[in-house]
Amino acid sequence: MSGARLEHVGRFELREMLGQGSTGCVYRAWDPFIAQDLALKVFDRKLVSSALADADVRAQFMREASLVGKLSHPHIASILEASAQTEPAYVAMEYVRGGNLTKYATASTLMSPAQLMQVAFKACGALDYASRKGLVHRDLKPANLLLGDGTNVKVADFGAARLKSASGAEHTATIGSPAYMSPEQIKGAELGEQSDMFSLGVVMYELLTGQRPFVGRDLPQVLDRILSHEPPAPSTLRAVIDPRIDAMVLRMLRKRPAERHASWADVALDIAAAGRLGISNQQVPDSEKFAALRRVPLFEKLDDAELWQLVHAGRWRRVASNIIVVREGEAGQSLYFLARGEIKVTRAGRLLNVLRAGEYFGDMAYVKRGALPRQATVETMSDAVLCEFDADRVGGTSANCQLHLAHALLDNLVDRLQLANERVSEIRAGPPQ
Repeated sequence: MSGARLEHVGRFELREMLGQGSTGCVYRAWDPFIAQDLALKVFDRKLVSSALADADVRAQFMREASLVGKLSHPHIASILEASAQTEPAYVAMEYVRGGNLTKYATASTLMSPAQLMQVAFKACGALDYASRKGLVHRDLKPANLLLGDGTNVKVADFGAARLKSASGAEHTATIGSPAYMSPEQIKGAELGEQSDMFSLGVVMYELLTGQRPFVGRDLPQVLDRILSHEPPAPSTLRAVIDPRIDAMVLRMLRKRPAERHASWADVALDIAAAGRLGISNQQVPDSEKFAALRRVPLFEKLDDAELWQLVHAGRWRRVASNIIVVREGEAGQSLYFLARGEIKVTRAGRLLNVLRAGEYFGDMAYVKRGALPRQATVETMSDAVLCEFDADRVGGTSANCQLHLAHALLDNLVDRLQLANERVSEIRAGPPQ
């Protein structure tokens, strides 16, 4: 838009159009109040003006925008502000520089299946979080999935979502993008999280193969195919796709909601397993990191956002069997978390302990910031996945993350002291008579 007078919506300066949908356009816009770019969804006056003239509709619009604005998840694009009173109405959202996933929906631009599984896993977490808050997205499509660094996705535009009623049912409306609608959405039935699962399945199919699973010469035929057509397995269109990915995606695309996954957690488990199929032995996918920390009882009270902070604060790696990770007497200040496998802890050649997935070591050197040498040697007994934390990176996480990690260290210390006391007692008691 250089050389032309920039348009404005309220205080926002429109810089470039990012996309156009059924209800309006999304722009990259400059907000002088916070001095940064944001994404501004500007609603089409002709389509929404009459609806928003109704005070009840306008109030509902603002209630829903307020609810979505309160969602706090690392993989949901934040709503910063909304207005139903202005002409035109708008929603100001977090701007994600990587753009949306439509650019990866053609045969020449597809992601690898392993990369896509990581994107989908994170989207599942976001949709599960929103569902537990009472929101169904209702309009999932590549244009509403924004990609930041790597495979870090953010689900955007919950504008088509509807609050669940007190009974758990939803108010329905013919909102959404036809090619990605679930059969129950086409029929005007009540929608739950399984409807979003179907839509995400369509998105995954398209991003895996470069083709949509349901196509037709016109809209009625597309809708008819969604209701009655069984698409071919993705691997028949792209040979590198593993049959286990086929099974997962086709399950998401089943016609009856009850035949799909029972919950987003079940979808995430399938995706996490599939996500490991194409990952090299030296890489640890984000889904595996997140799942490893989620299994630790101590972290049960951390929400997804806090757990992702710990995921990104660590340095993760795979380690083969019989490799010394730390050596007695050497300097070091890192704390280690064992995500997979078994390790042995020895001192002066004597076995002190065997640690398994979910346990920590290196805590004394970590707490003392390297002022104490390593007190023991740690060696892998099997192939393992390790996460290394240093104090500076952990210091960048929230206070709640740091508190739970401190509790983990105390638990670890107490367990070690108890084991030492038991061994001292055995020595004092002497051999059995």
